[in-house]
Amino acid sequence: MILKLSNLVAITILSALLSQFLPWWSLMLTSFAVSFISVVKGNASFWVPFFAGALLWLVHSFLLANANNFVLTNKMAVLFPLQGNTALLLLVSSCIGGLAAGFSGVLGKESRLILDKRK
Repeated sequence: MILKLSNLVAITILSALLSQFLPWWSLMLTSFAVSFISVVKGNASFWVPFFAGALLWLVHSFLLANANNFVLTNKMAVLFPLQGNTALLLLVSSCIGGLAAGFSGVLGKESRLILDKRK
């Protein structure tokens, strides 16, 4: 449990720091690196990075939308079949970030296992 929580915190903090200098895929880099370094067992290799990425993207997209009074978010929610629901748009955005981080975390874990088998 402690390992999973520390991975969640590490992915969130490192991704937030790297997102200041790198594009959106910095979340995937940190998920891969943390999952490669500290291997968690079972489904946690997907779910821990998923929740870290979803949380990060939800907070980040909320802060960006709040800065301009949700004007752009409202317009984007009208374009998609969301009936102008900005909260749902933020939720969909966070799920996309979570999926990207989760798949990257699984790739990091599996890469570590492949390299361990070669030794």
